Amino acid sequence: MQNYSSQGMKAIVVNPVDSDAAAPAVQAANRAGIPVVAADRTVNGAKLSQFVASDNVAGGKDAAKTLAESLGGKGRIVIIQGQPGTSASRERGQGFEEGIKQYPGIQVVAKQPADFDRTKGLDVMTNLLQSHPDVNGVFAENDEMALGAIKALGSKAGTQVKVVGFDGTPDGVKAVKAGTLFATVAQQPRLLGQMAVQSAIKAAQGERIDPTNAVPVKVATRENADRFAG
Repeated sequence: MQNYSSQGMKAIVVNPVDSDAAAPAVQAANRAGIPVVAADRTVNGAKLSQFVASDNVAGGKDAAKTLAESLGGKGRIVIIQGQPGTSASRERGQGFEEGIKQYPGIQVVAKQPADFDRTKGLDVMTNLLQSHPDVNGVFAENDEMALGAIKALGSKAGTQVKVVGFDGTPDGVKAVKAGTLFATVAQQPRLLGQMAVQSAIKAAQGERIDPTNAVPVKVATRENADRFAG
């Protein structure tokens, strides 16, 4: 980022791993007057020309509706959260909680972060099963954690316990087709990348762009999973 800033780029697209850690690099671009577009994850403490991301709040609501309906509107569920402090985790969680309120028969019995990591998802689900052996639903804020949860659930996954993930990754879609993952809220990464580049070009040309640009998401289930298999 600092190299690009000193090379006089007209615009920069950044896809941060850590919303806080990316700030100093983006601040360097800010000082050089270079517009920065963040893709998929925002940057805290620096100025962005635009943040392009999947509509995580809407996706969280879709996940809540999908999970609740799979359980017939009744059940005890757990939420496996992503990396604390990230926009993706915060927004997906917010959308899910707003959505699940529409189903008074569903009780959220526990929430625990697993940092978007498959192995941590396995560990967290293993622990949650010990304290809540009667859960029949899981929402994981990404597919990696959902796949870890499925491994912890073993034969219960897809039968006694419905799991909904988020991202629509190839492994996630494969698990949906296999029936172990009930559904995944699929992002459209190609469209997200295209929109980020298009916005960066507009910013480079001095055009005004909106501060946020939401990319629509879609729910992948066993019925339509073939459409999402890449």
